[in-house]
Amino acid sequence: MSLETFYSRAGHLIRRLNQITVAIFLQETAAVGLTTVQFAALEMINEVPNIDQASLSAMIAFDKTTILKVIEKLLDKGLITRVRSNEDRRSNKLHVTPAGREALNRVSMLMDGIEQRLLAPLPADDQRKFLEMLTQLVHVNNIYSRAPLDAKLWGAAVAKQKKRGGAKGAGRSGN
Repeated sequence: MSLETFYSRAGHLIRRLNQITVAIFLQETAAVGLTTVQFAALEMINEVPNIDQASLSAMIAFDKTTILKVIEKLLDKGLITRVRSNEDRRSNKLHVTPAGREALNRVSMLMDGIEQRLLAPLPADDQRKFLEMLTQLVHVNNIYSRAPLDAKLWGAAVAKQKKRGGAKGAGRSGN
């Protein structure tokens, strides 16, 4: 395979774009000290009160081993609490602390700028088309993921959010 072919493969380009996205996120949010995965988990815990660890894993499409490490980091930082479920003693319910809400607010204020910085090289119409095509590829190929997004849980959460007034950007998934 030629280097030109190697560097132009979709998988390579998507992996590189993810690296670039993470780098921009970390630069812009350095003062808050969250990774993209910690932010995604914290956001989902905030949006889905009393979420359990397995549902969190399914709703942000991360394997259960990784999500346990992320939860431990968020607990260590005092951004969430973990409480044993009354209904199922094998399950833990997660909650965002006031410090976690503050971190979320700080990062959320930066998210539009992060996305704009990433997409700035594209004209506005191309940005919209790119996001539509990316969304289509992710949804259609979700079944091939080692940690697929649980569409039923995601749909139910979005519906609840819309019912209670919704958050800015409801229906769009984050990093």
